[in-house]
Amino acid sequence: MVFLFRLLSLLPLRFLHILGAWLGRVAYWLSPTYRRNLQENMAQAGFDESLHAGAAEEAGKQMLELARIWMRPLDAACAQVVEVKGWEHVEAALQAKKGIVFLTPHLGCFEIVGQYLSRIGDITVLYRPPKSAAAQKMILAGRQRERQHLAPADLSGVRSLIKALKKGQMVGMLPDQAPKNGEGVWLKFFGRHAYTMTLAARLTETGAASLLTWGERLPDGRGYCLHFLPPSQPLAGSTVDRAQQINSEIEALIRQRPTQYLWGYHRYKRPRGAEAPPV
Repeated sequence: MVFLFRLLSLLPLRFLHILGAWLGRVAYWLSPTYRRNLQENMAQAGFDESLHAGAAEEAGKQMLELARIWMRPLDAACAQVVEVKGWEHVEAALQAKKGIVFLTPHLGCFEIVGQYLSRIGDITVLYRPPKSAAAQKMILAGRQRERQHLAPADLSGVRSLIKALKKGQMVGMLPDQAPKNGEGVWLKFFGRHAYTMTLAARLTETGAASLLTWGERLPDGRGYCLHFLPPSQPLAGSTVDRAQQINSEIEALIRQRPTQYLWGYHRYKRPRGAEAPPV
């Protein structure tokens, strides 16, 4: 798998996106489960069926573009970022020296964000190790950089994140990732209860700056535009209150480019052993 990705990394991004869009459509029609998840999740969020094909294509692009991000030198990977919006918020947070929590949902090219930020300082990124040894090898090969560190989604990983923030460093995570039982609470996401991680909210209570970020995938393989912005209102209240606000902030980001969200992701699943969601 690593060898295949290395070969794909030699292809132009535009070609990978064309091929990925085609594969995304094929996956949409060949997998009833994936198609149902995508359709139901988009309908729940209020998006009509005219966007289904575009969402499937963007998901396919997301898979293949990983090759040019994971398998190329850091400078080459980051050179695909052709525009950055809101960088002044990053600079202000760095000057405060209290650490930064980057909240990066499954929107656009989220993999490029950590790589780009690692060029300016150490960043520790939370990830869930896959069951496949081959997939784990590829993730380690692609995500680990000199200043980008991986923290597994367990107690040791949480300690690594807290340690990084205490040093005034950056941490990043996918706040819309479905957590395991005991690691989340049922909160509203596009009007339906979704089991939502509390870790992201807890980290915002440390005094570190909180920034939302995502990598917009530009048309015709032109590259990416990175967006950095603070929450519309400062995160406040209890951990649960903050987690609900983060969900609402993610919703607002998704509405900007709805087809670039991973709608096929089983966001509303019930973790094994978790209590049923509220009616």
